[in-house]
Amino acid sequence: MASTRRDRLRQNTLNEIHTAARRLLVEKGTNAVTINAVAREVGMSGPALYHYYAGHEELVGAVTAGFFRELAEAMESARDRQAEASLEVRLLETCRAMRAWCVAHPAEFGWIFASAPDPRPDSPRQEAGRAFEQVFTDLVVALWQAKPFPVPDLDTLDPSLREQLETYSAAIGGVLPPAAVHVFLSCWIRLYGLLCMEVLHQLDFAYTDMAPVFEECLSDLGEKLGFG
Repeated sequence: MASTRRDRLRQNTLNEIHTAARRLLVEKGTNAVTINAVAREVGMSGPALYHYYAGHEELVGAVTAGFFRELAEAMESARDRQAEASLEVRLLETCRAMRAWCVAHPAEFGWIFASAPDPRPDSPRQEAGRAFEQVFTDLVVALWQAKPFPVPDLDTLDPSLREQLETYSAAIGGVLPPAAVHVFLSCWIRLYGLLCMEVLHQLDFAYTDMAPVFEECLSDLGEKLGFG
C-alpha cells in the first residue's frame, strides 16, 4: 500500500525524534534522554511528543530497536561482502563487523546493553534484538549443517542445564540439537561478553589495545566450531 503524505510526515518526525534522542545520548549521556529534552530538540512540547510515543519507556524501546537494526545491518553487510568465501570466513568477518560497530558507537552499545528488555515478544525492541542475534545464529546453523562441530556429551552436563538446552533447541525448531546449542551459546556468551567488557572499559586496567584479544577470542571460537 502506498504511503500517504500524512504517513510520510509522521515518519519524518519519528526520524527526527530518534536522531535527537541519539544526539542527546552521545553528547550528554543516558540521563539526558528525557521526553521533554527530546521534544525541545525537535521543536515541540513534551505533551506533543506523546502523540508519537506513550512514554519514556516506549521511546527508549524504539530508539534501541534502531540501534539493533543498524548493528545487524553492519554485520549482514560484512557477511554478504564475503558471499564467495567459506562459511568460516563469513562468520569471522561478521564478528569483526560486530566489534567495529560497537567500538565506534560506545554510547549506543551501552544503551543496548543497559536498557531493560521489553517483556512483550512482539515489541520493536524484541524483534530487532532477535534479528541481530539471528545473524550470528544463522551462520552457526549453516556451519553445523555443512559439517557438525564437536559437541559435549549431554549426560555429563548438569540436569538443569541439559533441560534448558533442550528447551531452547525446541524453540528454534531443532535446527541445532541440544549439544550443539551448548557450543553455540558458549561461543555467543564469550563473544558478546568480551565486547561488553571492552566497550564498557572493564579491561582498561590491563589492555590498551583490545584488537589482538578479540582475535584470540575468534581463534578460540573457531576451535569450538571445528574450523581446523
